[in-house]
Amino acid sequence: MAETDMQVRKRGEIISWCMYDWASSAFATTVLAAVLPIYYSQVAGAELGANTATVYWGYTLSIALLLTSILAPVMGAIADYSGLKKRLLLTFAALGIFATSLLYFVTSGDWFIASLFFIFGNLGFSMSDVFYNSLLPSVSTPKNIDRVSTMGYALGYLGGGILLAINILMIEFIPDKILATRLSFVSVAIWWALFTIPLILKVREPEIKSGNANPRVNPLRVAFRRIYFTFGELKKYRELFLFLIAFWVYNDGIGTIIKMAAIYGAEIGIGQTSLIGALLMTQFVGIPFTFAFGRLATYLGTKNSILLGLSVYTGITIGAYFMETAVHFWILAFLVGTVQGGTQALSRSLFGSMLPKDKTCEFFGFYGMSSKFAGIVGPLAFALVSQIMGSSRLAIVMLVIFFIGGAILLVRVDEKKGLESASNTA
Repeated sequence: MAETDMQVRKRGEIISWCMYDWASSAFATTVLAAVLPIYYSQVAGAELGANTATVYWGYTLSIALLLTSILAPVMGAIADYSGLKKRLLLTFAALGIFATSLLYFVTSGDWFIASLFFIFGNLGFSMSDVFYNSLLPSVSTPKNIDRVSTMGYALGYLGGGILLAINILMIEFIPDKILATRLSFVSVAIWWALFTIPLILKVREPEIKSGNANPRVNPLRVAFRRIYFTFGELKKYRELFLFLIAFWVYNDGIGTIIKMAAIYGAEIGIGQTSLIGALLMTQFVGIPFTFAFGRLATYLGTKNSILLGLSVYTGITIGAYFMETAVHFWILAFLVGTVQGGTQALSRSLFGSMLPKDKTCEFFGFYGMSSKFAGIVGPLAFALVSQIMGSSRLAIVMLVIFFIGGAILLVRVDEKKGLESASNTA
């Protein structure tokens, strides 16, 4: 049977939405996870010493996440009220692209401006992701939301991995390694901007309720008033609220591993080539395993699949405490790749399936806030423990607390009741 024009348009919209993950994941891989942390430790923070650079990087991450956590619910409410989800996504994407390009100017000893540019780049990346997530229910249906969410993550892995591979080749074969690294930051900005174009052209701004379109009301004032009541609204959806708390806890552990792995490896003496190469492998391992988790959820259920991922993360964290060689880092990076994308994609789709459809951006703002605000704790605790102990080994094993605690809370979430509650509201 031939596809209708509407089906073709919808498929194009889904692919274009997923391509933003391909675009922005370049920041997540090259800047956030792989290249910048090592560059920060060995070049920008060379005068600080290895452990001090790790500590300062942890504090930088905490500040970046704090800014995002403050803005996410405010901007989410404004977007829901004014119908500006797509426009705000593009505004913050532009901020992230510009700040990332400025990393080109960071050279030896410039740890402070490296932190500053990263904070603004991460703000653009994280805030645009809030609005990107909020578009998921409008580009998908309840039947395919898991598949669309996991496809977005998988394309993110592929896009981020391809550019990271290109950047590795640049760093390996350009004689001036510092210049090559600085050029890799520029390549992220170009990649991010170029592959955002499909979303600009194909993804439509979701319609808002007519009652929200009153031109005489200041959206900012309404946003603050709505935020005051949003937590009260969330409490009406018990399973959604409980899941949010569980996600708050375990995603903090996941985020800390992603953000601190490279600089932790550099601190214990693993070479740059092995660190970046292993993280590149994580990207490509993540592609099939992200899709596999999407399929697994149809058999085990979304919640049980997430719990499986958290059990693997617990083992990874314990293994990282005993890590000594580059081979150990490669093994742990492979294991991270098997669960990282699937766990996060299913978390996003589980949350999206249990929320009322007329509050998607506002509640996804709190979803973003829960991951960013709670995410402050992991890097901050990591930095404090590292600073006190003079080493990061105890800091990495401490992350077990986040995975076990999050799993205990997640077990108490009743998926069926959450879906029924969202359906009744609709």
